[in-house]
Amino acid sequence: MLTPATAALLADTILLLHVGVVVFVVGLLPLVLLGGWRGWRWVRSWWLRATHLALMGLIAVQAWLGQLCPLTIWEQALRRAAGQGSYSESFITHWLGRLLYVDAPLWLLAWVYSGFALAVVGAWWWVRPVRSPAGTSGKTQ
Repeated sequence: MLTPATAALLADTILLLHVGVVVFVVGLLPLVLLGGWRGWRWVRSWWLRATHLALMGLIAVQAWLGQLCPLTIWEQALRRAAGQGSYSESFITHWLGRLLYVDAPLWLLAWVYSGFALAVVGAWWWVRPVRSPAGTSGKTQ
């Protein structure tokens, strides 16, 4: 049986993970573009870029299907188990609304996510990722 304190700790952990995912997805695009211009080799990592593209694609598809992110669903369930309040909208809608006083409907976020996903795809072609040769770690000098 999950105690309320454990549920609250797990919910906070998922929230931190979710913030990390958002920072990764949003922050990597400008770093890739800047790194492509500056010649940073690490921004061409195929696995890093494939993970970025897959996450952004998943986020956009979920928004178009009207589905909440699984991290949002798990966090909300744990908050309820902890006796805490939860929110019914998406993670981004809730936290951006709190931070920026924006009440954005999910359909609008679907367009924003899709536009961002297209920018990620465009960055894939502008700063082409490179697979590391077999037997190398992919580390840059």
